[in-house]
Amino acid sequence: MTPVTPALDLAIESRGLTKRFGEQIAVNAIDLAVPRGSVFGFLGPNGSGKTTSIRMLLGLTQATSGQISVLGQDMPSRLHEVLPRVGALVEGPAFYPFLSGAANLRRFDTADRHAPSRTRRVRVDEALHRVGLTHAAGKKVHAYSLGMKQRLGIANALLQPRELLMLDEPTNGLDPQGTREVRSLVRSLAAEGTTVFVSSHLLAEVEQMCTHAAVMSAGTLVAQGTLADLRHVGETLVRLRTPDAAAAQGVLSRLGLVPRRTDVPDEDPWVMAPLERDTVENLINEPESLVSALVAAGVRIRAFSIEEPSLEERFVALTGEGFDVVQ
Repeated sequence: MTPVTPALDLAIESRGLTKRFGEQIAVNAIDLAVPRGSVFGFLGPNGSGKTTSIRMLLGLTQATSGQISVLGQDMPSRLHEVLPRVGALVEGPAFYPFLSGAANLRRFDTADRHAPSRTRRVRVDEALHRVGLTHAAGKKVHAYSLGMKQRLGIANALLQPRELLMLDEPTNGLDPQGTREVRSLVRSLAAEGTTVFVSSHLLAEVEQMCTHAAVMSAGTLVAQGTLADLRHVGETLVRLRTPDAAAAQGVLSRLGLVPRRTDVPDEDPWVMAPLERDTVENLINEPESLVSALVAAGVRIRAFSIEEPSLEERFVALTGEGFDVVQ
C-alpha cells in the first residue's frame, strides 16, 4: 500500500481502506479520521465491517487496498514501532482459565519484549486496581463473570502506557456499576491524553462516553464527526404543552417558526416547531427568551423543551437498523 501522509492532529487516518474476501467487499473504501485525544465511537449493524476495519488498522489482517496511518506512522510497514504504543481489546478477552487474573497479566506481560521485568508486579497491581479487580486478583479466571473478564482484558491493555487504546465492546456483560466504572476509566484515559477508539452497540453509552463517532453500514462509512455534528443532521424541535395552543402557534409564527399542533385526548395540546440550524444554538443557550415571549402573550405553559435528535435516531436514519441488532 502507498503510505499515507498523516494529519498532525489525527491518531488514526485511513484513505480508501478496502477489504475483499473473494467477490465480497467487507469494507468499502473508508476514510477514517480519529482526532488525537478523542474518545471515538465506532458504530454499525452486525456484519457492517467494524471488526474487519479494526483488524486492518492494527495490522492483524491485510487490507486489499488503501492507506493507513496510526499514531503518525504508516501501517503495516511500521507495525513493530506502532503496536507497543497501542493497547487493544478486540473480539473479546482470551485468558488461561486456570490461572488467576494477576497470573494471566504477568504471563502476557512477560511475552511483551518491550515490558520491563523489574516493574512487572507493580504494573500488574496498578492495572488491576484501575479496572476494579484488586479483590479478584488471586481468583482463577474460569470463575470470573463475563464482565470481570472484560475488565481484565482492559487491564491487560493498560499494562504499559498507551497513546492509543482500541476497545471492542468494552462494556459487554457489565452490570450498571461496572459500566459506569468503565465509562469513568475511558474518560480519565482521554483526559490524560490517550486516544480511545471504542467499538460499541450501546448507543446510550456512546453518547455519554464519546466525543466523536463514525457509523458503518454494509461495509461503507456513512457518517463521522463530533456527536453534535451527527445529531444536528436531524430535526431539532421546540416542544410545549399548553391549554392555549392557538395563541402559542401565533407567537411561534411571529418569531419565524412553523408550528405544528398535536391534540392529546384528556390532556392539553402539544405545540411543536422545527428549528432552523442557525437558530438552534441561540435557543438552546437562551431558551428563556422564547418562554418569555410566550408568557408575555398570555400563553400558559405546562411543559417546555428543546429536543435535539438522539444518536439512536440518526443511526436508524443512516442504516435502517435499530440499535438492538448492532454489535
